[in-house]
Amino acid sequence: MTEMLGADAFQRATPAGGLAGQATVPIGYVFAIAGASSRIVIDRASIETLIDDTDPVVASAGSVGSQIKMRVGSTWLVANVRSLKLDDAAGTRVIAEIDFLGEGDEERLTGKLYRFRRGVTRYPMPGCEVYPITTADLKQIYAAEDRANIEVGTVYPTKDIRAALYVDAMLGKHFALVGSTGTGKSTSAALILHRICELAPQGHIVMIDPHGEYGAAFRGNGAIYDVTNLQMPYWLMNFEEHCEVFLTSSGSDRQFDADILAKCLLMAKAKSRLGQEIAKLTVDAPIPYLLSDLTNIVGLEMGKMDRAGDTAPYLRLKTKIDEIKSDPRYGFMFSGMLVADTMASFLQRIFRMPGEGKPISIIDVSGVPSDITSVVVAVLARMTFDYAIWSRNEEPRPILLVCEEAHRYIPAGQETSNSVGRILGRIAKEGRKYGVSLGLITQRPSDLAEGVLSQCGTIIAMRLNNDRDQAFVRAAMPEGARGFLDSIPALRNRECIICGEGVTIPVRVSFDGLDEAKRPASGDPLFSQLWRDVGGEDQIIARTIQRWRAQGK
Repeated sequence: MTEMLGADAFQRATPAGGLAGQATVPIGYVFAIAGASSRIVIDRASIETLIDDTDPVVASAGSVGSQIKMRVGSTWLVANVRSLKLDDAAGTRVIAEIDFLGEGDEERLTGKLYRFRRGVTRYPMPGCEVYPITTADLKQIYAAEDRANIEVGTVYPTKDIRAALYVDAMLGKHFALVGSTGTGKSTSAALILHRICELAPQGHIVMIDPHGEYGAAFRGNGAIYDVTNLQMPYWLMNFEEHCEVFLTSSGSDRQFDADILAKCLLMAKAKSRLGQEIAKLTVDAPIPYLLSDLTNIVGLEMGKMDRAGDTAPYLRLKTKIDEIKSDPRYGFMFSGMLVADTMASFLQRIFRMPGEGKPISIIDVSGVPSDITSVVVAVLARMTFDYAIWSRNEEPRPILLVCEEAHRYIPAGQETSNSVGRILGRIAKEGRKYGVSLGLITQRPSDLAEGVLSQCGTIIAMRLNNDRDQAFVRAAMPEGARGFLDSIPALRNRECIICGEGVTIPVRVSFDGLDEAKRPASGDPLFSQLWRDVGGEDQIIARTIQRWRAQGK
C-alpha cells in the first residue's frame, strides 16, 4: 500500500511556477494511480481557503464534478473528481476518486495551461501535488477548435465560458438527447436544431414530431407537414410495410396472406406504365399502382379458387384495403389522388432539396391514426436511408433524421418486431457510411433498445429521475464521464451533461435561453391560473366534439 503523507505535507507546499493567487497553492496530492481512475488526497483546510475566491471555478474546487490539475514535467494533466470520502477521524483529509480527462502544455514563464487535448500520455507518480483548475484553464480546455461548431450554452459553474458542440463529429456518429419530462428537453432540442439551421441554412434535416410541438418553433425557418399537407403516397411503402397495414391475421395464416398480397401487389405494379418499363420488377420497388387494381386482382385470384373455404384470406385482404380506402383519416396517404408519380417532388419537399433557407422539415404525426403511425415513421426513415444508398454516385447530400419520443419506435427487446424498429436500428448501425445521421430524443432511455443508444457517439443527458434510466445512460457513456454522470439527478432544468464525440471532454452545460417564438409548444399548463378562467365552456365542448367526430384538428 502506498504510504500516506503526513498532515504537514500541505504546510510545506510552495506555489507553482511563479503564478499568483490562491489557485497556485496545492490542495492535495496523488495517492494512488490506475489506468482509468485514480485517487488523490485533498486537504480540507486548503479547500476551505478557496470557498470565497472570486473565481467561481476555483471556489468549487474539490467538489464532485469539478476538475483538478497536476504537473508532470512540462505538462498539466486535468482530471475530474468522481467521488469523495473522509480519510481520517479528525476529518482533515478527504480521499477523492478521479478520472483523467486530458492534458495541456505548461507555459514556461507563467505556468498557464494551453493547447489542451483529450487523453493522457504520461501519468503522475504518487505524491504529485494537485492544484485547483481556474477559469483561465477552463477557457483553454473548452476553447472551440477550428472546426465547425455551434454554441449551445455556458460551462458550469462559469458565466462566460461558452460550451460548443462540434457539428461534424456529433452528426457523423449520431447523438441522443435524454431527460425526464419537464427538464426542458424539447426546448433544448429546439435550441440545438436552431443553431444547426443557422450554421447550415442549406442543410437537410427531417424531424419526426409525435406531439405537434415543434411546428411553432420552426415556422420561420422550416417546412411544417401534417396530415393536411403531407401527401405521402401509399405506393412508397415496401412489402414489409404493406403487410403491416393490410394484413390482419397472425400465426401461420399471416404467412399465407402475405404470399397472396405479394403476388397481387406485383401484378398491380406491373399494370402501371412505370412497372412495364422495368425488366425485373420487385414487390419492394416504389412504383405507383391503383388500389382499385389491387382489390380487383385480389377478387380475380379469389374467383379462381375451387373451394369456398379457401376464399377467407382473399376476403380478409380485400375487406381491409376497402376499409382503408374509405376511411377519411387515412386520406393523407391512401387517397385516390396520390396515384401519380410524385416521388421526386415528395423527396424534394421532405429532404429540403433545395432548402431555400428552410433546412428543416417538421413531420407532425400527431394527427395520424395510431395504428399506422409506426408505418408512416418507418416509410420516412426508410426513404431517408434508401435515398442515401441509391445516391452514392451523386454529389453527397447528408441528411439528419431526428426522432422525438424514440422509445416508442425502437422499444427495448422489440427493436426487430416491426419495420420502424428495424430501419432505425439499421440507420444507427450503418447510416454513418451513407451520410445519414440519427438524432434520438427520449424521456425513457431504459425503454430504448440498448444497441441503438450505444451507437450514439454524443450523449446529451439532462436530469433523469428514474434509477433504471440513470444506470442505462451511465452504461452507454464513456469511462471518463462517470464523475459527471453521478451529478445527473442533481441537474437543474435546462442543464445537461454532454460527453462523446461532439465535445472535447465531458462537460456540464447550462443551455442558453430561447426566444418565445422559437420555443416548441410544450410548456406545462399553469393550473392555478387556468382554473380561474370561466365562461364559454358550452362553446368549447361543442367545437371539441365537432373536431372529435370529424377526426380532424
